[in-house]
Amino acid sequence: MSAPGHPGGDGSGPGADVAVDDGVEFPVPADGEAWAVGAVVLDRDGKAFAQRRGPHRRLFPDCWDIVGGHVEPGESLLDALAREIEEETGWRLRRVRRLFGVTTWTGDDGAGTRHEADCLVEVDGDLRRPALEWDKHTAYDWFGPGDLPRLMENRAPGEYLIHDLIAKALRDHPAGP
Repeated sequence: MSAPGHPGGDGSGPGADVAVDDGVEFPVPADGEAWAVGAVVLDRDGKAFAQRRGPHRRLFPDCWDIVGGHVEPGESLLDALAREIEEETGWRLRRVRRLFGVTTWTGDDGAGTRHEADCLVEVDGDLRRPALEWDKHTAYDWFGPGDLPRLMENRAPGEYLIHDLIAKALRDHPAGP
């Protein structure tokens, strides 16, 4: 299935040429809701990409994170996903394989409740050389099953969303695209 006929996409944004697997249904944000999107990217060895947020970031400083960010007003979740992947890595979203689900959370920045849709995706680009936003991120790495404890660094007990998403992706899809 391609993005133009997909709910939440009008066929004109960054996600217009993205393949979306059957069964993947993006929620449509209601007026006034704050949304974010996240992307788990696996390499050919079945390892997941994560980047370390800078120590001066307002939300989750110095923590490992998946690629993603806030959905702009009027933007579909698919378009936001494609835009954030390109902005944060230089890669181009090619395919959405799975929607892991929607998580509702409140950040430590005082901005209130957010809804986050996290996906397993495939991208085009050189996976060995992501074009990180170095003013926002200090490092990146690829995480396999044995590396999962590192994803809990600088997180309080129970704040393991990124760890749990990557663990699920590795368990459900051990081989990359």
